[in-house]
Amino acid sequence: MTEAGGEGTVRPLRAGLRAWLAGPAGRRLLEEERRVLDEVLQGLFGYYLVQLGAAPEDLIAGSRVRHRWVLDTGPGGGEGAPHALALPEALPVGTDLVDVVLLHHVLEFSEDPHQVLREVERVLIPEGHVVVVAFNPWSLWGGWRLLRRSFRRQEEAPWSGRFLAPGRLKDWLGLLGLEPVLLRPVLFRPPGLGEGLARRMAPVARCAERWTPFLAGVAVLVARKRVATLTPIRPRWRPRRSLLPVARPKVARPTASAQEGRG
Repeated sequence: MTEAGGEGTVRPLRAGLRAWLAGPAGRRLLEEERRVLDEVLQGLFGYYLVQLGAAPEDLIAGSRVRHRWVLDTGPGGGEGAPHALALPEALPVGTDLVDVVLLHHVLEFSEDPHQVLREVERVLIPEGHVVVVAFNPWSLWGGWRLLRRSFRRQEEAPWSGRFLAPGRLKDWLGLLGLEPVLLRPVLFRPPGLGEGLARRMAPVARCAERWTPFLAGVAVLVARKRVATLTPIRPRWRPRRSLLPVARPKVARPTASAQEGRG
């Protein structure tokens, strides 16, 4: 894998998201996402793992995969895995090479999310996994985004992104042969809470996580790249019966002169 592009290749939407994630609210979000990602990535193995997104830090440190890369981060990214700038819509990665791909809020801030998923499917090895982290529109965060839209204040990240429901993500992945195998909800606190109020609402958030997981502000979806297998056909050793009667060949009988000659 090689470095591709520079700061000019990073889309303005992702640049705004990177700045928001570096702030206090974004840091709290990353803490909750990291908690779930550490558990999810522990069960995924292989030789190569790639993180895509605008996170200002490495979110794949909990993975057991030996070779880890972070692509599409801004200059001065966090320490840990090697960093390089690249477009998720055109990955500088070979085909059928990567075991695990982490899409961290990439699809909501991409001009062509379908192309991003096509690139992910291309670089994944057979039976490889993609981990998608995306904002859920059917949550308090999605409702806050709609409220900001009514006041025409949707231009700031992360509200400027296109939130994607888990059901839609599953449909998109399925069309590319990526089979969803796990869905983990994250973030049940409302947006805009301070640190103290967020701690007081922690018991409420735990109850919501147990009883209303579909209302989570963020969904972590894991899908596996399916491999089309050939179904072996066993040969039939017994001859099939014919539907039409088979005429038996007529055997010529020896004439009388022939019989006398034998005698």
